[in-house]
Amino acid sequence: MSRIVVVGGGGHAKVVISVLRRLPWDVAGYTDSRDRGVILGVARVGDDSALLGLLEADPQMEGVIGIGKIDTSRARLQLQDELTAAGLGFPAIVSPRAVVNEDVTLGPGTVVLDGAIVNSGTVTGRGCIFNTNSTVDHDCRIGHNVHVAPGATVSGGVSVGDDCMIGAGATLIHGVTVCPGTLVGAGAAVVGDIETPGTYVGVPARRKA
Repeated sequence: MSRIVVVGGGGHAKVVISVLRRLPWDVAGYTDSRDRGVILGVARVGDDSALLGLLEADPQMEGVIGIGKIDTSRARLQLQDELTAAGLGFPAIVSPRAVVNEDVTLGPGTVVLDGAIVNSGTVTGRGCIFNTNSTVDHDCRIGHNVHVAPGATVSGGVSVGDDCMIGAGATLIHGVTVCPGTLVGAGAAVVGDIETPGTYVGVPARRKA
């Protein structure tokens, strides 16, 4: 059984740990700047500086980012890339209660959580989150560091650029393109291409001034 460490100890880490415990992973612990106690049976091993020691003890150690994403910041991906350069591997993590169909490519460090569906022909970048009960349909192109929040729907043939946040319950209709650095608000409906970064809300979704 391969060992894995969770980077971060907040709410998203709790969700990730609950998935890992149902998969053939030995969770070595979590890192965080403060001790949040034992999380679902997993103890803190220190802050992020402890990761190098874990790698020295076990060069095959893998990692997963347990820090959530609610905006278009690149911080999560930058952290993953820095740790990758230090030698920590970041496999894609798929909940046994999710569906990832044939001919799907998940980028390193991507997590697919309970109830999520990623359909055939879709390719994702690094460090994405497909959260609870989200849907990404066929032949989508999802960039690096994209969060598709709980209950959001990305229809077939959609292209989503890097660092985007697709809010809870939002819908992207078939074939649209969303440029990098876009935040689609909760419940919004994207019915045409988004070519200018910003925050888009409403039905149909429009850029906030």
